[in-house]
Amino acid sequence: MVERFAVVLVELDPTRGSELQKTRPCVIVSPREINARLRTVVIAPITSTVKKYPTRIPIDQKNVQGSIALDQIRAIDKTRIVAQISHLDEQMAMLVVERLVEFFHY
Repeated sequence: MVERFAVVLVELDPTRGSELQKTRPCVIVSPREINARLRTVVIAPITSTVKKYPTRIPIDQKNVQGSIALDQIRAIDKTRIVAQISHLDEQMAMLVVERLVEFFHY
């Protein structure tokens, strides 16, 4: 099963326009209950470029460095997942949740 806050390698191509492309690490942000029932998961791609946007969270954990791009979240089919790389630590997971709440605040 695919866990929330797992860092997975995902084949994002084909893409269009300004969507992040290539095979790259991504963070699974959809809840466990949803991940267990659907063939899709919601991911936030990780880019190697670090930009100071409010929707980008710098990450430097184990084999993953760059920025979690919350402005590029999308649903993907689980068959796009190539491998699991690692898992966010508790502090980073809470930061992702806080930023998502801010991002979708009405």
